[in-house]
Amino acid sequence: MNDKEMVAHHAAQKIKEGMIVGLGTGSTANCFIEALAKRHHQEGLQVKTVSSSVVSAIKARELGLPLIAIEQLTGLDVYVDGADEVAPDMTLLKGRGFDLVREKLLAGASREFWVLIDPGKRVSRIGERYPIPVEVIPFAWQMVRESLAAIGGKAELRQTANKDGLVVTAHGSLVLDTVFAETFDSHKLDTVLNGIPGVVEHGIFSHLASAVFCAKDGRVEEQIA
Repeated sequence: MNDKEMVAHHAAQKIKEGMIVGLGTGSTANCFIEALAKRHHQEGLQVKTVSSSVVSAIKARELGLPLIAIEQLTGLDVYVDGADEVAPDMTLLKGRGFDLVREKLLAGASREFWVLIDPGKRVSRIGERYPIPVEVIPFAWQMVRESLAAIGGKAELRQTANKDGLVVTAHGSLVLDTVFAETFDSHKLDTVLNGIPGVVEHGIFSHLASAVFCAKDGRVEEQIA
């Protein structure tokens, strides 16, 4: 069992009967979906799940997990996902997969948000390894880029992997990958970005994680908010 499988198994064991569980997106989230489906089939664990993306919905459906539409929700018990970076205060950076809107919506609506990582995701500050993704309304991207420049951010439109076009999110938005100076305060930046007209969402997840589960040296460490 590798680190992703170990931490996913650990989280799946904490799911209780009757929970509504939010499913994240990405390789670690896939491991969790598989572990939860195994409990559902082998133990008869009854849960309902809601997906943060089409990809995780397809994965859950293929494995036989009961799915409900996000439109039917007023809240959920737990949201389980990975992260690109995790700071010591449990602020997260997400958005390399650019499903930010649904991910942050589910994280905010959930009673608990469990983040599954390996030690390589630990950083001293948000933005240490990756730029901050800022999802923007397409017609506003240049104005938003100027607004980001005014607060010290250098932003570039995210291109597709083979550089033949621009990344477009599931909601039809563009992504400005933005680098800020090392001295920025991620909590203050979260507030500032939320107030910029034309910004749909961004990758700083501040005061949302309730627990970080980190697989290390054959065991899982828990950091609780």
